[in-house]
Amino acid sequence: SLVAVFIPLLFMGGQVGRLFREFAVTLSAAVLISLVISLTTTPMMCAWMLKPGGEHDKNKPQGRFGRAAARSYDWMLKRYESALDWALDSKAIVMVVLLAVVGLNVYLFSAAPKGFFPQQDSGQLNGGLRADQSISSQAMGAKLREVVDIIRKDEAVDTVVGFTGGGRAGGGFMFVNLKPASQRKDSGLAVIARLRPQLAQVTGLRVFLGPVQDVRSGGRSSNSTYQYTLKSDSLSDLRTWAVKLADEMKQQPTLTDIDTDQDQNGVETVAKVDRDSARRLGLTSTAIDNALYNAFGQRQVATIYTELNQYHVVMEWAPGYTRSPNALRDVYVPATKTSVVAGQAVTTQVAATTSTGGTAASASAAAATVPVSANAGSRNASTGNVLSNTATALVPLSAVAKFEEQSVATSVSHEDGELATTISFNLAEGANLGDAREAIAKAEANIAMPTNVRGAFAGTALSAQQSQGQQAMLIVAALVVIYIVLGILYESLVHPVTVLSTLPSAGVGAVLALLMFRMEFSIIALIGVFLLIGIVKKNAILIIDFALEAERSRGLSPLEAVREACLLRFRPILMTTLAAALGALPLAIGFGEGAELRRPLGVAIIGGLIASQLLTLLTTPVVYLLLDKLRRRGKNEHALSRAPAV
Repeated sequence: SLVAVFIPLLFMGGQVGRLFREFAVTLSAAVLISLVISLTTTPMMCAWMLKPGGEHDKNKPQGRFGRAAARSYDWMLKRYESALDWALDSKAIVMVVLLAVVGLNVYLFSAAPKGFFPQQDSGQLNGGLRADQSISSQAMGAKLREVVDIIRKDEAVDTVVGFTGGGRAGGGFMFVNLKPASQRKDSGLAVIARLRPQLAQVTGLRVFLGPVQDVRSGGRSSNSTYQYTLKSDSLSDLRTWAVKLADEMKQQPTLTDIDTDQDQNGVETVAKVDRDSARRLGLTSTAIDNALYNAFGQRQVATIYTELNQYHVVMEWAPGYTRSPNALRDVYVPATKTSVVAGQAVTTQVAATTSTGGTAASASAAAATVPVSANAGSRNASTGNVLSNTATALVPLSAVAKFEEQSVATSVSHEDGELATTISFNLAEGANLGDAREAIAKAEANIAMPTNVRGAFAGTALSAQQSQGQQAMLIVAALVVIYIVLGILYESLVHPVTVLSTLPSAGVGAVLALLMFRMEFSIIALIGVFLLIGIVKKNAILIIDFALEAERSRGLSPLEAVREACLLRFRPILMTTLAAALGALPLAIGFGEGAELRRPLGVAIIGGLIASQLLTLLTTPVVYLLLDKLRRRGKNEHALSRAPAV
């Protein structure tokens, strides 16, 4: 029955399914190994350690701790016996309490704040930078240095490194290492909250900081953790309403670090060539294209051979001449024939390297002359020799073209073949994904977004939404499998329900413990619930198995059998519960960096064990007696007993 709990987890899909699959296989293998050990090694240890005939040496001193433990157990057993007799005499009250627990269980699971993976303090932060797409690399570098200086001054920061670029115009990223947890007072989220107002003072740049997580999913890169994607068949509508929705989301208190992947503020310079003027000066479209490529592209013009290696000679302008669109005014185009502009003298000045590079660019300052090159940049690629020695006039591109700047989108995103824009966001302190879902729906309603623009969660938020939709199905599937296995064990369709009646109290205890410590019901907490299903039902199994055997072998009444079972199995039930709770205690305390990922698991297990221990010892015998009336008894119950035939 323990292995049966994990069977539904093997069929989960996605990244969460793979996480659960490893968990289920590991636990199932451990349970099966323990089965072999308990059937072989445990009997051998009993034969070695227990006294013959079951008589122990009562004269052997137990020690102060042993005597205190024995007195405590005797006291608890007497109190439990009194409570058990009251419960058996007050079946109606106990059943009302059980039904209230079932209803409370359903309410708590629906109302508890849902999350994906717990937010960890791993001692590292990653950050995204967002500036206007038209910003120059020099200005972006200066702002990056300003941001790095602000972060480095924080007392909790150890090292910080940042880079510009990252695949988008006006973007960048950085990595921050915090000091060890023992050397700082604040968590990573507290450090981010402290740095956020300081970084907001850097004009023209937005910085998005977030803690590095051990487990991430979604496969979508953005400046914030969660993503919401808008799709539309109209690019103009998509851009308009994405901006409006992002602005409205910034007004929601549960959302923070709002950003979009729209890159529509790029600047491009268009050179509009006057074809008549170009033709009159002997300039062709090919010559203009080649001159621009020589200046701003990279062209291999020669190869230098040595004894061991060969080196490609690549022609381009020096970087100092290509930092702004003003460099277009320094471009000279070779004419197909020698032309002299009226009022200007033709000289025999020759470009040192290329018709548009270095010297030609410097010569543009001499407005009274038109440079002449000994060639048009045409060289033999293998030898580097000039193919033509005819003097060619160089005409400035600005003489035949006008330069205009205009805004343009640096990228257009698509998803599933449709135009798409992704809005990324983080959760404010104390908020969860359920709150974010309501906030986004409210923002869409406030701006009255049209029907041709539709949105849905994506990336990490989509994975969380899908996993939450599978939780109820997984729990129901686990209960069905457990019912079938226990029905085979008891040869009954009724008493498996008695075992399942112990689970609602465990669920209530788990969720209440999470709420008490202000934790979300995350994937890790769900793992704790599945562990609870396997641990808690052993209380009812120990009682029911003994009671049924007492009825069949000794002919006891159901009341006598279940009462004796509860009192005799009180010690193993108490000990196994304590062992499980103490095993989960280190997880609940959560030592070390990144312990936030494991803490909900321990809290859910301990809370569920405490609640189930207090309730199931009283509700299980009452449910057993009520359901036993529905059990079909055979003509000879003794035939089902494991006791030897008399």
